Amino acid sequence: MPRHDGLLSPLARYLPFPRLRPGATGGARRPVKRIVVFGRHPNPSSDYYFAARLAARGMPPCAFVDVRNEDLSRLDSDGTFAIVCRYASASVLNWIEAESGRLAGVGLFLDDDIAAVVTGRDATISYRFRLFVRALWPLRRLNRHLDIVWASTPRLADRLALARARVLLPAPSETLWRKSCPLQRPDDSVLIAYHATGVHVEEHRFLQPIVREVVALRPNVKFEVFGSPTVESIWRGIERVSLRRPISWTEYLREALSRHIDIMLVPLTPSAVNDCRSPTKRIDVARAGAAGIFSISSAYGLPGDDAEVILPYDKKVWRDAILALVDDPDKRRAAAAATGVRVAAMTQAAAAGLDLSA
Repeated sequence: MPRHDGLLSPLARYLPFPRLRPGATGGARRPVKRIVVFGRHPNPSSDYYFAARLAARGMPPCAFVDVRNEDLSRLDSDGTFAIVCRYASASVLNWIEAESGRLAGVGLFLDDDIAAVVTGRDATISYRFRLFVRALWPLRRLNRHLDIVWASTPRLADRLALARARVLLPAPSETLWRKSCPLQRPDDSVLIAYHATGVHVEEHRFLQPIVREVVALRPNVKFEVFGSPTVESIWRGIERVSLRRPISWTEYLREALSRHIDIMLVPLTPSAVNDCRSPTKRIDVARAGAAGIFSISSAYGLPGDDAEVILPYDKKVWRDAILALVDDPDKRRAAAAATGVRVAAMTQAAAAGLDLSA
């Protein structure tokens, strides 16, 4: 099967990469009085990796500050550890540079191989350019101040070895995924969903013939897909397929906690970008109360001893697995419960807080 390895592009070697500042020890420079997380808030990265950890017992006070704020003069820098979650704006860089002598340290968190996305082929040129401007170009200035770099997976940490990146696995609050009372569908219809963006064009193409066949074979099946305009042509004209435009993170959370999805699909095309994906889609699956079908991958591993469904990237295998879940509610419940156990283990990890020591 062909791989889509944007990282192999000759352009990749010329892109900025994270590096620690000269003299950095890999930890805070001095005692930490407070933590500030800069990002385009609200967003899943800060919610899944930082919110619950920073709320753990013994952690200093914290604040989540939007990088689009132009005036950061009221932020107290004395003893503050500043964390950049993916993106740094000019105002954030100016503040860090001006307050460097008072800060307890500066960290950067990445949960994607951004260089591979920028040099890859799946995302639109406009998206790749925005990602370059927001996440890579600022590294020319940010690298002069970095004390810690966190990566969301061991594979991504290997890619960021020059920055001695630490692995920070997802640790979501229980409120982000556990419903107060499980929801069920009132009839015998089965809702299948694929929630992704235009960045996953190859996955949309992989799923389309599978879904077309499944809805033809099972009249009780409905399919919902989130996708940008770049994938509309892939799904147009298929019976009982609803194509939705992506919505805000806040709206997505609110909606997902108030409805039930029977089956959620999580395919990953073999690629340099997907090699570094983290298993955060498990959290989305658990929130929906769904039975997930996941790709064998670095993110989701191999099939285990539980009922979670993890499959090779093969259309016939996926079609047969979807049909089996459509026809067997008990199998769906078992798969959903298995994913819930795995996500609960992620949540428990948040109790340890965030380690800022060298």
